[in-house]
Amino acid sequence: MDKDFAARRRRDLIIAAALAAIAALTPLFVKDVVVQNILILTLMYAGLSQSWNILSGYCGQISLGHALYFGLGAYTTELLFTKFGVLPWFGMLAGGVVSALIAMGLGYPFFRLRGHYFVIATIVIAEIGLLLFHNWEWAGAAMGITIPIRGDSWLKFQFLRTKLPYFYFALALCCLAWFVTWWLENSKWGFWWRAVKDNPDAAESLGVDVFNSKMGAAAVSAFLVAVGGSFYAQFVSYIDPESVMGFQFSLLMALPAVLGGIGTLWGPVLGAAILIPLTELTRFKFGGSGRGVDLIVYGTLIVLISLALPRGLLSLFSRSKKTGATR
Repeated sequence: MDKDFAARRRRDLIIAAALAAIAALTPLFVKDVVVQNILILTLMYAGLSQSWNILSGYCGQISLGHALYFGLGAYTTELLFTKFGVLPWFGMLAGGVVSALIAMGLGYPFFRLRGHYFVIATIVIAEIGLLLFHNWEWAGAAMGITIPIRGDSWLKFQFLRTKLPYFYFALALCCLAWFVTWWLENSKWGFWWRAVKDNPDAAESLGVDVFNSKMGAAAVSAFLVAVGGSFYAQFVSYIDPESVMGFQFSLLMALPAVLGGIGTLWGPVLGAAILIPLTELTRFKFGGSGRGVDLIVYGTLIVLISLALPRGLLSLFSRSKKTGATR
């Protein structure tokens, strides 16, 4: 079994490297700006969902408030850039650290809650953060922040003539989130998280530090999500509270993992590859999200998948393997 497990991990790593190489070559053949934009968002949400999956999938602490960390990453980066001239690269790190610290600060009281009480608490705290930024004049309040454009530059991470740099950063973010998950999956923390998810009382009786394991998962998850928020702010060049802290961001981080397979290595990637292009194409087809058609489409998809495959689309592959082994 140990050899099989090691072989599976090597196989996952090889597949991930091959998929990353294929994705890196995609812009050579895809020149349409709309398609490039969809690819960028797909990669970004794959990375965000993978980050969300660390806390909610592996550790079992379902959060619907990760938009808070996404927004904190965006605001930290852009406030440092617009107010003090700090380069976005340093702003990303600062946003990640701030979000990780706040996640642990919030985790101190919230991780004593269980089940739906924890889920409700994450929604409430994210909405409180949204209201605070709506009324914070120094941060632009409801008017938001327009990021000054200073020409194409990797140093300032701004590009007007091409989307390719954003594509490759989104790919790097997706790969980073996947690799961190892959590495942690077989670490002491990974085993602790799965034990806590299955039965926290039993895990604690066996010596697992339940509280600290949850805090570690929250910090890693929030840090990576905040980096994604910093990237998104640079990508769109304008942020306001609704555009980076709205509840839809929390949903779009959770839904790909739920669709593909929560608590799995490949579930968020598979879910994002299906859900995000479908969402963007539906929005493009029906003229924006105001009519809510995109929400209806992927909401219906999630319901159908949940009813037919409660463990996500990845369970199809495990079923096929079992069928092949039986034959």
